[in-house]
Amino acid sequence: MDNKNYVDVLIGGKIYTLGGLEEESYLHQVAAYLNDKIQQISRTEGYSRLPDDYRNLTLNLNLADDYFKEREHNRVLAAQKDELEKEVYRLRAELVTKRVKKAKEKNDQES
Repeated sequence: MDNKNYVDVLIGGKIYTLGGLEEESYLHQVAAYLNDKIQQISRTEGYSRLPDDYRNLTLNLNLADDYFKEREHNRVLAAQKDELEKEVYRLRAELVTKRVKKAKEKNDQES
């Protein structure tokens, strides 16, 4: 059974049919991202004079650059999350220790 979603999108002035398991809205987002990247790169001085293979290479390099930057950003965020989770664990343990100490002091005062 074919559960793929197919959608026609405009990328770089041409209509393509994209297919995937993702929602149509996601496929449109991917196409919009590519169009934005193409427009951004095409404004670069001298880009229009490059041969097609160099234009494609420039686009691919920019996409790879975005990917690696996001991957590094994700790594940094994951490390920060781990540190915050450790801090939460430490603070919870400290809170329990203080509550036990306070309860013991209260119990000692009542005795």
